[in-house]
Amino acid sequence: MHYYTLGRIPPKRHTQFRQPNGSLYHEQLFSTEGFSDLYSLLYHTHPPTQIVQVGDPVDIRPEVVEDRQLKHRCLMGYSVAPKDNYLESRVPVLVNADCKIILAAPRLSMTDHFFKNADADEVIFIHEGEGVLHTMYGQIPFGYGDYLVVPRGTIYQMRFNSTQNRLFIVESSGPITPPKRYRNQFGQLHEHAPFCERDIRKPSVLDTHDEQGDFLLTIKKQDKLYPYHYLSHPFDVVGWDGYVYPYAFSIHNFEPITGRIHQPPPVHQTFDGHQFVICSFVPRLYDYHPLAIPAPYNHSNIDSDEVLYYVDGDFMSRAHVEKGMITLHPGGIPHGPHPGTVEKSIGARETGELAVMVDTFRPLLMTRQAAGIEDPDYYLSWLTRK
Repeated sequence: MHYYTLGRIPPKRHTQFRQPNGSLYHEQLFSTEGFSDLYSLLYHTHPPTQIVQVGDPVDIRPEVVEDRQLKHRCLMGYSVAPKDNYLESRVPVLVNADCKIILAAPRLSMTDHFFKNADADEVIFIHEGEGVLHTMYGQIPFGYGDYLVVPRGTIYQMRFNSTQNRLFIVESSGPITPPKRYRNQFGQLHEHAPFCERDIRKPSVLDTHDEQGDFLLTIKKQDKLYPYHYLSHPFDVVGWDGYVYPYAFSIHNFEPITGRIHQPPPVHQTFDGHQFVICSFVPRLYDYHPLAIPAPYNHSNIDSDEVLYYVDGDFMSRAHVEKGMITLHPGGIPHGPHPGTVEKSIGARETGELAVMVDTFRPLLMTRQAAGIEDPDYYLSWLTRK
């Protein structure tokens, strides 16, 4: 990310910055990878350290199914039942040491509590619903097709405009960044990148709450939820600057890279994580070589697991797709287009597909909840039906 500032800050860091009543604002360094990487400086009305009470933690470790069979899998994501509470609605379905893939269908906004993920950066894809992400950095409106990128440690609330919400969430053990090949030595996005800085929506409204009382903040650490009660409102920041902050990017602003012949999956890459990538499949023109085959060729995932989350439209390589469906094609065995889809794609001009792909470089394990929404016959779907 690039430098950004919002609200009021002093002219020089680590110096006196006083409130109208003469007391000091409370500076907080918010950094990644210790003090050696990106950081922001936030200025609080009250100390961000005043804890009133700490409750007992709740264990939310994913329950992994001990079935390591090498098999293509399909999960019916919309079978995950909606729940009122945002945190309780988050259902992990595929996990490894680098990331967790989570489905959520929360009905209600977070109005009486706050959340901080101290374990992972989060990418929250909005499949259904709209609202505003409230954070210590300010507010970010969101809607259908938005990626919300939330750095670990960010205190936030999800506030929805209705009860119909579907989220696809990726938790990352390391920072989430744009791919390095899209950036120059100064971090600016290259001309050939499929999006630019103008497409990134940063916090726009800094709503400072100078309040004290009892504020419930749930902190996720080592797969446990810790209830913390703070004396001051978490959103008491009067200003901040730096390189670490949440932002939104719409999948609809991803500009697809096309060519005369079929382009490989890396052209769809949108984000880098630790040992995984996130890609966006969007409506685009097909390949324009006179003998082009628009459908993807069979390929072997030797060193990565491939996850596709189907958002909307017809997917040219699949025979049957539903909204919210997740396919897992594990490393070690080849996969490719379903029977009949290759010939069907020849001569087609464009596709309207919309999907999010996660490729991991360590195997993903399925959870108990995922086993409950699996189509057990998916691996048979490449057989030619007569």
